[in-house]
Amino acid sequence: SGKMPKGHGMSDRLLRTRKILESVGQEHVLGFYENQDEVGKQNLLDQIASIDWSEAARLVETHVKHHVSFTLPETIEPAPWYPNVPTEDLKEQYQRARERGEELVGEGKVAVFTVAGGQGTRLDYNGPKGMFPATPITGTSLFACLAGYLRKVQEKFEAAVPWYIMTSPVNDADIRAFFEQNQYFELDPTMVIMFPQQMMPTFDATTAKVLLEAPGRLALSPNGHGGSLKALHTSGAIADMKRRGIEQISYTQVDNPLVHMIDPLFIGLHAIDGAQMSSKMLPKASPNEKVGVFCLLDGKVSVIEYSDLPNTLAEQRLENGQLRFRAGSIAIHLIHVDFVESLNSRRGHFALPFHRAEKIVPYVDFNSGKIVESKAPNAVKLEMFVFDALPLCATSIVYETARLDEFAPIKNACGADSPQTSRALQMERAARWLTTHGVRVPRDVEGKLNATIEIRPTTAICADDLRSVPLPVAIEPGGE
Repeated sequence: SGKMPKGHGMSDRLLRTRKILESVGQEHVLGFYENQDEVGKQNLLDQIASIDWSEAARLVETHVKHHVSFTLPETIEPAPWYPNVPTEDLKEQYQRARERGEELVGEGKVAVFTVAGGQGTRLDYNGPKGMFPATPITGTSLFACLAGYLRKVQEKFEAAVPWYIMTSPVNDADIRAFFEQNQYFELDPTMVIMFPQQMMPTFDATTAKVLLEAPGRLALSPNGHGGSLKALHTSGAIADMKRRGIEQISYTQVDNPLVHMIDPLFIGLHAIDGAQMSSKMLPKASPNEKVGVFCLLDGKVSVIEYSDLPNTLAEQRLENGQLRFRAGSIAIHLIHVDFVESLNSRRGHFALPFHRAEKIVPYVDFNSGKIVESKAPNAVKLEMFVFDALPLCATSIVYETARLDEFAPIKNACGADSPQTSRALQMERAARWLTTHGVRVPRDVEGKLNATIEIRPTTAICADDLRSVPLPVAIEPGGE
């Protein structure tokens, strides 16, 4: 009758998939294909189709079978930066820069980009990190903090600021549902654009074979925050930005409730200097603080990971006692749209290098189909770092921000960068803002805050915004 036999399309797809995998020596990932039900078979083929296998094959040769060793160049200098508070000779430039930044925001030429692919695993939180309750009184989620900030920006500048959010295949559905349940936090849904980042296969460290985490599932991991600059392009976000007339992208991570998603002064300094990608820095608290450091390597602004910076350099001090290499990287950047495009069109593949990390990954034994738990690192994961784009810039500036003003990340369940430390920093900033407007804030003999304070971003995103807000004369000790 000329009808195709049922399942013919699937077997076609299976043959094509097998051919691709055979060409890169990874056909074993289909070893348990026949044991899966129809949905399982579809899912496995979908997963395999989401991988760039020619890139994977190239990386097996360069990064899995061999170690790419990191060598520091001969000359390492600290990168220059614009100070947080302008010196006399910079005051005029800062004024001009702030005006330029406000102009660009007002003209709708700046978008915000939040990298939100992570799960709250290190926080013992079951769900996407952006859904974690971050604030001291209302327990507002990180996403809601950022959305509130954006609403305030749009109101202040009477401008539309689109918000691009990079999810991961693991949390994409949860994040979309969260935004829908919360009516997009009163933002225009057409201005909130989400897309998942790409995943990379995890390789066996000895055989370079792609590991399975279950008989019908590849072991995948995100391709790192550097992959965000690739995903902007492949997802169509850059094309969308161009349609909207966006020129600059403000890049932030989801875990910092105090971050200035739109900072006119920073935007202006970056734009006036014609930089392709710029960064904010914090002076390191100590030589061994675990942040990358901005350096000049062969004259190019670069970030050296704290584990790669030799102790002799990390501990060098200037005559005034300050660390010589003190510009710490906090993953806040401004990036020109054209620069992201150029990274995606160099040499036929994305321009950022991959880094190799050896990890312990449970995997399926290809003979028995049983899960094996390894005791020692058995797998290679590959990821890209966003700051590796900096040395590819013709011009790149660094601007110093104040720790208390915009850095209270939530990364760990306890200790440093935990919900406790973040809430304390949020309250301290709020207290200082209130004090500048004459509100009496209770403190104990050691100067520690004796009240629980929260200022919503929809009320104020800088101390100045409180001018038009009715404020109390004083806050009661121990009060909220």
